[in-house]
Amino acid sequence: MLRTVVCIACVLCCFGARAEMDLKVMSFNVRYGTALDGENAWAKRKDILINAIRNQSPDIIGVQECLVFQAEYIAGQLPEYRWMGVDRDVTGKGEMTAVFYKGEMLFPLESGHFWLSETPDVPASKSWDTSLTRMATWLLFYHPPTQTRFYFYNTHLDHRGEEARAQGVSVIANHVKARHGGYPVILTGDFNAYAQNSRPYEVAMQHGFTDAWTSAEKCVGPTVTFSSFSDPDPAVDRRIDWILYQGTVRVSACETDIYSENGRYPSDHFPVVAVIHIGNK
Repeated sequence: MLRTVVCIACVLCCFGARAEMDLKVMSFNVRYGTALDGENAWAKRKDILINAIRNQSPDIIGVQECLVFQAEYIAGQLPEYRWMGVDRDVTGKGEMTAVFYKGEMLFPLESGHFWLSETPDVPASKSWDTSLTRMATWLLFYHPPTQTRFYFYNTHLDHRGEEARAQGVSVIANHVKARHGGYPVILTGDFNAYAQNSRPYEVAMQHGFTDAWTSAEKCVGPTVTFSSFSDPDPAVDRRIDWILYQGTVRVSACETDIYSENGRYPSDHFPVVAVIHIGNK
């Protein structure tokens, strides 16, 4: 009798157990499409960018410097993705921290935007020494096969204001603390600061984030992510594009992707890709 009870309990336990969720995440500054970049202008590199994304086939992409017509082109060429974003100045013409995700795999239960300022709920608000309006986009995702919920944040910190960058990380961290409810959190972005050697990075670590690059079981590619459309320098350690996380997360691989076609790169940043495994709460 005891043996039967034990067997039934084991069966129930097995059926109740939920698998770890596997997720490929990309952070990609796509370079705004109206930039006067000559041979590297959007019209001449847009299909290279599509091929770079297609080659990696990430489940979620946090993009920076994305204009609406660029988002629409990406979605049109890669129909497996849906996207969400709003321009930072709320004019319909500005850059977005948009998020692309595979619509047949992930379902957003909640979503929103906030601004990196002392009044984050005020659209287009600015504070400290920021030179431009900065913001973050977030979603609470649900993955039906594993019944997993996790938060995804995407941002782009100011390129000039040192105080604004540090404070911006704190604004994001405070938003996470107010909402996440114990669910894992993934944060992608162009932080305009060097990983492991800057105040924004220190602030992120103090708030409980972990760097996917430093915790990954395997790393591939250079330790520089801003390229200016040039080949990477293997001697340089300047990662300004990061994938961070909190919670029950394991990273098996992280890569700085240097995909190019005929010597031409898809953007002036290399995309960063992490293979992430999310445990259930």
